[in-house]
Amino acid sequence: MANVDSIAVAPADSDPTPGAEQATRPADRRAVASRVRALVADAPALLTDGAVMAFALFTVLYHAAFLGDLRPSVTFRIWLVACVLLAVVALVRRRRRSAAATAPATTAVGERGEPAVERPAVDRRLLIGVLVAATVAAVSAGVAAGTAVSLRWWIPAVAGLLAAIGGIVLLRRAWLSGPVPDPAAPAPTVGQSTYALVISVLVGISSFFMARNTPDDVYYVGKSVWIAERDLIPINDFLFSENVLPAMGSQPPIPSIEVFDGAFANVVGIHASSALWYVLLPIMAVLAALALWRLTHRWAPRRPVLAFTVAIAYLYLVAGGDAALGTFHLPRLHEGKGMFVSAVIPLMWLYLTEWFDNRSRRSLVLIVALSITAIGLTNTAAIILPMLVGAAGFAMLLVGRWKAAVVAAVAALAYPIGSLVVSRLLLGGMTAEGADDAFFDAAYTYRRTLLFGVVGVISGLALWCGPLLARRRTPALLTAGATLALSVMFVPGVLELMSALSGISVVLWRVPWLLALPTLIGLLCTVRVPAPTPALRRAAAGGVAVLLVASFALFATPMWSPKSWVETHGRPTWKLPQQRQSIAFWIKGLDRPEGMLLAPKTIMRTTPIVTSEVRVVLPRDFYLVEYDLNSQFAKDRVLLSSFADGASAPTPAELAPALDRLDVGTICVYKGNQYARDTAPQLGYQEFAARPAPGAMVCFRRVA
Repeated sequence: MANVDSIAVAPADSDPTPGAEQATRPADRRAVASRVRALVADAPALLTDGAVMAFALFTVLYHAAFLGDLRPSVTFRIWLVACVLLAVVALVRRRRRSAAATAPATTAVGERGEPAVERPAVDRRLLIGVLVAATVAAVSAGVAAGTAVSLRWWIPAVAGLLAAIGGIVLLRRAWLSGPVPDPAAPAPTVGQSTYALVISVLVGISSFFMARNTPDDVYYVGKSVWIAERDLIPINDFLFSENVLPAMGSQPPIPSIEVFDGAFANVVGIHASSALWYVLLPIMAVLAALALWRLTHRWAPRRPVLAFTVAIAYLYLVAGGDAALGTFHLPRLHEGKGMFVSAVIPLMWLYLTEWFDNRSRRSLVLIVALSITAIGLTNTAAIILPMLVGAAGFAMLLVGRWKAAVVAAVAALAYPIGSLVVSRLLLGGMTAEGADDAFFDAAYTYRRTLLFGVVGVISGLALWCGPLLARRRTPALLTAGATLALSVMFVPGVLELMSALSGISVVLWRVPWLLALPTLIGLLCTVRVPAPTPALRRAAAGGVAVLLVASFALFATPMWSPKSWVETHGRPTWKLPQQRQSIAFWIKGLDRPEGMLLAPKTIMRTTPIVTSEVRVVLPRDFYLVEYDLNSQFAKDRVLLSSFADGASAPTPAELAPALDRLDVGTICVYKGNQYARDTAPQLGYQEFAARPAPGAMVCFRRVA
């Protein structure tokens, strides 16, 4: 009994082993370190997937808010609460999955970073034919796109189509040749994810110091400013009137990005332009870089870090043109279409790859969420997404994955197309007016995005050799589908036919967006170079990467060049010419009478980005086509803006009726516009303010 009593009173968790408590501490630290490493490795996926889900939720709430006529600030607060709840649910589910997870089975991995599987037989004659056709297409496209001889485009068009057809036939045969396991990409390592995170943060930081003023900002940023200052969503026109005139037919109020920015600024209490350029733009830049990393890691058969580095270098070093992808990254990422091409496109290819590989519910949910995010960024999504999903679906149909292709198409297109149809039924037919309605043929479309010369040749090699460079099975087949789709559209007459049938010539120059071109550019350095040792193969790959980056640096225009219409600054700035911004704030602070402001065009285009309280005569002459260029409405604005610019000298008899019809209360002109300064008093306006140089101006107000 004594022994029993002694056992009973002993502590239940005592450990007689000396140092047991100290031994558990290193184990706990190792467990914590392991969790931290796993979190870092998963961080790019967690951040991008979380951002997609969050913005998709806001877009749905924004669209639903039309039914309840909710203010944007209310919608934003509801969204914040919903995001917190969803984050808690996601965290709980992640912990449960981690607790239930088992160690993965060890798989033999070769130099390619793929499971060691038997390679299917390759038709070498077809492979050589594809390589020859791709080379001819790339070289001739880089040359023909830079010339004015349109007939020459038949050479790259036919060669490219042959290369695309040969590539997809080759990959289909490899797919169907035998039961070869899918060579899924290994999970990113802690080192790889850390590198991607560091590069992405540096990309975000660089967004503070580069400014590219684009004419479209008067609409996109101006709308955010209008919403932030009034806490209302303008269903009608907000540039020429106070939400009274009909809205532009080319801009239905489906995108939610401007509403998000305006609501965020209203709730936080800062200027909408500052909220966009100092808070949201760096976040978007980080997410866009991480999206590029994720697709590159998934599609690269080897050396994904090197491929990602080349892809980032391409975006920074290849800009200049008005449609080059580099100009749609940092310089225009704050516009919805910039984020669409830079982040949504690579993520959609990634999610489709995952869906066709595993058919998981998670992949399908992400496809749906990303499609909602896409239409929340830009109406262009309703045009480009069907092309992208159609290219991927066609590739999967060729290998018998028709059910997965149909489900993916419905998931990716239902919400964007449905929202566009509903908005058109409620608001009227969509028009292409007010936008760049010029049509660009295949050669010029290639030149605008894929460029010409050496860079155009590199882009062509990435396009037509991409299916042979991407990781085998699903990535290679999807790349082949995209290459084939774009090659068909590059055949002379196809874009013309699409324009005639659909009336969307306004955006047909954007069809190259369906490619994940920066990733394909990066894949060029993953080509297997014949070498006797792995070290020499790695060195050869590094040499290819150096040659690519050197070509971009030598033969392209970098993002920060004045030729890219970008100004670089030593401190964070708004994406506006600083003098124009200063003048607009100065005019805002004046004791102005009621009525519109007449000023030089550049100042009137800047003013809506500064404030919605100052109504201007002509926010942008490009938008007048929406209201009939031959109408008195348009003629008055053109006449007065030309007078304020000093470009014409209309008589007081011509100016007075236009000033009365538009209710102009204030006229501000540069001091060098002597005719306007002499004429303003004759029109019943009195000088009341002057601004010294630089940007010296004189302002007149209407005498009561």
